[in-house]
Amino acid sequence: MPGKELFEYAVIRLVPRVEREEFMNIGVVLYCRGQRSLVMRYALDGPRLQAFRLPIPMEELEAYLRAFEQVCSGNRTAGPIAALPMAERFRWLTAKRSTVIQTSAVHPGLCVSAEATLGRLFQELVM
Repeated sequence: MPGKELFEYAVIRLVPRVEREEFMNIGVVLYCRGQRSLVMRYALDGPRLQAFRLPIPMEELEAYLRAFEQVCSGNRTAGPIAALPMAERFRWLTAKRSTVIQTSAVHPGLCVSAEATLGRLFQELVM
């Protein structure tokens, strides 16, 4: 049986009005060095998003999230950040920022499977 590996994760949040500090959890990003894994999952709930009165079109929000996903996967067409080592990409993605898409503080844990842990966290924190 494989041992448990240290992982770190952050919740991806939609912050439609930064000045009001309201947010909705829309995804999770998880990094596990031991499993060489940097993965994310997100979901956009149209009716809930409408209640938040997005300051940007839904298509633009989806484009931002796809770019986030491309950086996670290391897709070199996503720009110079995607070419960084995995740990640096995770740190860049989870750095504090004042934009429509933000992440929570980074939290640690132990897992056997990064993918399974991402699925569990996604269900618990987003869905």
